[in-house]
Amino acid sequence: MAVETSRLSRRVKTRSGIVVSDRMNKTRVVEIITSVRHPIYEKVLRQERRFYAHDEGNESHAGDKVLLEETRPLSRTKRWRVVKILEKSRF
Repeated sequence: MAVETSRLSRRVKTRSGIVVSDRMNKTRVVEIITSVRHPIYEKVLRQERRFYAHDEGNESHAGDKVLLEETRPLSRTKRWRVVKILEKSRF
């Protein structure tokens, strides 16, 4: 008997960030900024990471705040999918 795991039952990693590039077809570059405290010096550091995300409908544009969801590898660099647009850019 095969055990089915539904999409809701497994934990899916989600992150939110700002779209910095929308030049590729169905692909967005999303920058996620986090603050971490240095373990020794205790200075707050700002870390920026960029993720390539799949956007099937080309709906998000540069400056939009989006929600990403981890998915199976879609290409060599894409492992995330744009789930929804949280906030549209004002420009």
